[in-house]
Amino acid sequence: MSKKAQKALMSSLCSSLSLFLPPFLLSMENKYLNFLSFCLSHTICGLLIVSCLASSILRTNGLPWRRETKKKKKDPEDEKRMSLLDLPELTLDCILEKLSPSELCTMTCVCSELKDKCVSDHLWEKHMEKKWGRLMGDAAIKEWKSHVATLMLCLGDSSRSSSNTKWMRSRIVANLKPFSWLSRNHGCDKRGSLVAVDSVMYWYSNLESGKFWFPAQVYNRENGHVGFMMSCYDAKIRYDCKSDTFQARYSAHGRRAAEEKVAWQRLRPSRIDTMSRDLHVSDCLQGLRPGDHFEIQWRRTKEFPYGWWYGIVGHLQNCDGEENCSCHSDENVVMEFRQFRPESPWRATVIKRKDHRETGNETDGFYGGVKKLGTEEEITTWKRLWPAQVLE
Repeated sequence: MSKKAQKALMSSLCSSLSLFLPPFLLSMENKYLNFLSFCLSHTICGLLIVSCLASSILRTNGLPWRRETKKKKKDPEDEKRMSLLDLPELTLDCILEKLSPSELCTMTCVCSELKDKCVSDHLWEKHMEKKWGRLMGDAAIKEWKSHVATLMLCLGDSSRSSSNTKWMRSRIVANLKPFSWLSRNHGCDKRGSLVAVDSVMYWYSNLESGKFWFPAQVYNRENGHVGFMMSCYDAKIRYDCKSDTFQARYSAHGRRAAEEKVAWQRLRPSRIDTMSRDLHVSDCLQGLRPGDHFEIQWRRTKEFPYGWWYGIVGHLQNCDGEENCSCHSDENVVMEFRQFRPESPWRATVIKRKDHRETGNETDGFYGGVKKLGTEEEITTWKRLWPAQVLE
């Protein structure tokens, strides 16, 4: 760079920095012009000078376009007003316990303090028990815990591998729209929020939104098909909040059957002690008497899963009647299915009380384990599903 160009550059620089330079530097402009020109011709020296000038500006006058923000005067009326958060903890908890799930969801959008309170497990456990407690059997709970463990593992790996994400020490959280099923009607934040994946609120949200498929048993499967009347089969179901019904998927040999619009009344929790292909251990056969209500496993072929079929214990052919009945002491027990006509081949079957195992053939199907119905609620449920006409 020529001396003339260096001098012109220096003059332009000093003119531009005149607003920021302290007075003592301005008085030395001409005296040290040659020295600064030499320094600017060397890159390292130039950078050091600019760095020193910037530090001096920030320490002294600051940048000219920065302005001090004016403090707003507090309104005396605002100080007199009482906030919901000013209430005692116990009073506030009592209020929040009265809110519905949709109202709690709306409250989480107000502020961070209310959100922390409204996502508490103790508030959502009551809503979970009220709406979902009847279907959340041991099998469904086990399925959910497995889902949460998998999700936490995935989120944990993602958090550790990302340099911009802090590892959550207390609880893993998921960025999602926990109540998208409510947002349009209740003003919830559509951007989503961080919700702990092991929280009851997240569980409730996944059930309501239909994201979580869980095991259950369906009465009279496939819309009450005549071939499944008075039976109950295992399925994976999910909720449809728009119709307040369920979608079901049944597992069978070689095909998958599905069903829409399954009502709440046709569902019960799935059993964890006996899977659909496992033979149930019959521990009630010795005490069965005519008139007792029972459920028995049955499947068409050994490749199919079992379903539970409702029946009533009947009398043996050689029985003398109700007054002199000795059927309860016989080694055989009659299992009647009174939804069929008396002449139907499906009307009854006889099994042994001792050492009962799966019995049957490819024509009549295979009968498995038996369980006695011990509550009036179970019996009433089956009677409510009784077909309008006797089956062939």
